[in-house]
Amino acid sequence: MSRHRGAWRVGLAVVLAVTGAAALPGPHAVADTQPTTAELRDDFNGDGYADLAVAAPSATVGGRTQAGFVAVRYGTQYGWVTGARKVFTQNSAGIPGTAEKDDQFGSALTTADLDRDGYADLIVGIGGEDTDSGGTDSGYVQVLWGSADGLSGASSLATGKSAHDRLGAQGHLTVADIDGDGATDVVTVQNEHDLRVLKGPFGRNGSAGGGEQIVKDPYDSRVLDLAAGDVNGDGITDVVAAEHSGDEFDSRRVVYWYGTKDGLTPYTLVYDIDGAGLQGGENLDVGDLDKDGYADIVVGRAVDGYDSDLDNPYVKGGRVAWIPGTPEGPDGVEAVFLHQDSAGVPGTAEKGDRFGTDVQIGDVNGDGYPDVLTGVPGEDLGSVADAGAVVVLNGGAAGLTGTGARVVTQDTGNVPGAAEKGDVFGKAVHLGDSNHDGLADVAVGSPGENTGSGFIWHFKSSPALIVTPNATGAFGNTYLGTDGTNARFGSGFAN
Repeated sequence: MSRHRGAWRVGLAVVLAVTGAAALPGPHAVADTQPTTAELRDDFNGDGYADLAVAAPSATVGGRTQAGFVAVRYGTQYGWVTGARKVFTQNSAGIPGTAEKDDQFGSALTTADLDRDGYADLIVGIGGEDTDSGGTDSGYVQVLWGSADGLSGASSLATGKSAHDRLGAQGHLTVADIDGDGATDVVTVQNEHDLRVLKGPFGRNGSAGGGEQIVKDPYDSRVLDLAAGDVNGDGITDVVAAEHSGDEFDSRRVVYWYGTKDGLTPYTLVYDIDGAGLQGGENLDVGDLDKDGYADIVVGRAVDGYDSDLDNPYVKGGRVAWIPGTPEGPDGVEAVFLHQDSAGVPGTAEKGDRFGTDVQIGDVNGDGYPDVLTGVPGEDLGSVADAGAVVVLNGGAAGLTGTGARVVTQDTGNVPGAAEKGDVFGKAVHLGDSNHDGLADVAVGSPGENTGSGFIWHFKSSPALIVTPNATGAFGNTYLGTDGTNARFGSGFAN
C-alpha cells in the first residue's frame, strides 16, 4: 500500500480514460526532458518506463495456501498494455526461502534503488513468515534487485525478532532518507507499533551499511499504514503513519516522526481544531497538493460505523482528509474533509461504500497540482452490491476539492468486463508513468473479481481525461499462469 510516495516529483496525469480492446495505440512523441531513474523509482530495468508490481499474498503456490506471489509487468512506449510479465514467489530461482502455507509473500510492497546502481529494486514484505530467529509469524523483508534485464536475484533485508512481529505485514513498509545522508532507508514495523529502520546504503547481500534504528511507541499503538515525505520543508524526509490506539480501532489517528541528521524523532500527533487528536483512518499518502513546498498528508478513512462516527456527518460511507504541511509540520486544524455527499464528488454517501480505500497522490489533470486517486470498493452499482469504483479528487492552490471529481467503474464505457457483486473494484489503486510521457497512468485492483481470483485494470493517461480507445488493458491469473483459487490478485501494489 505505501511507499515514499510524496517524493515522486514527475508530473502526473491519470487517464481515467478507458478503452476496450487489444489493439495498440500508434507511436507518440516522448517528452524531450526524460525522468531520471531516481524519479522513476518503480523502473526496475532502467528503460525510463515505470513498471507495475502487483501483490497476491493470499494466492496458493505449489499447493501451499496463502503462500503468495508478486506479479510484475514492465512498462513500454505503449504503457502496460504490451509489457513483459514475470511472476515471483519464494519458490522462484534466486529468492531466499520456500513458499509455505500462510507466508503471505507480497503482504507489503515498495520500491527504491537500495544499492544505488541506477535500477529500482522491489522490496517485499512476507508478514506471515516463520523464522528460526523470531518464531511463528515473526515476518521477513526481502529485496528483489533491479537490473538492465529487470528484476533478478534477491537478498534478505531483515527478519522479525520475536513471534508475531509480522515484520513486513500489510501497510508496514515505506522508504525514506530519514537522516539526509543521501542513502535510502527502509522503514518497517515490528510488534505492530515500533518502527524499525534499516539504514542505507545497502550492499548486494542486503546488509544495511548504516545499521538500524528502533523507534519505540510507549503507548502500544497499532500501525495501519506508512508513508513518507518532507512535511515541514526542512529538506529531510519524515515518516507518517495511520494508527489506532491499542485495541481500540475506533481511536484512529495520524502521527509523524521528523527526519533529522540523527535519525527519526519520537512521534508527534496531528491535532484537530478542538485540540484533540485528529480522527484519522486506515491508509494514507504524502504529497504537496497545494505546491507550497511542504508535503501534505492525505488520509483515507474507509471504515465507518464506530462510536466516533455518530455525530460526524463527514464519515458516512468513508471520507478522505487533506492535512496541509507547514514549517511547523502537519496542520490538522486546517484539514479539509471530502466524502460522497461533498459538492462535486460523484455518488451518494452510504454506509459500507468504503470511500477512501487506498489513497494515491499524483497530478491527474495535468495542471501542475497533484490530485488524489482513491478506491470505493463497497460502492453498489444499481442492484449490484460491492461492485466498486475509483474516484479522482482534484488538488490546487487551495488544497483538495471535490469540484471536477471523476469516477470510473466497470460499467464505464469501454472498461473490459462487467460489474458484478463482490468484485470490489478499487480495493487497491496505483499511479505510475508506464509509457514515459510525463503523465501518470492508473492501475486498479479488483481482488473479488471471478469469485476471488482477482483482476487488474490499467489505463494509459491522457491530459484531456476522456475515454480514449486502445489505451487500457486488464489481466489476471489465467494470463499469468498462476493458481487463481482465492488468490485475490490485485490486493495491493508497490506504491
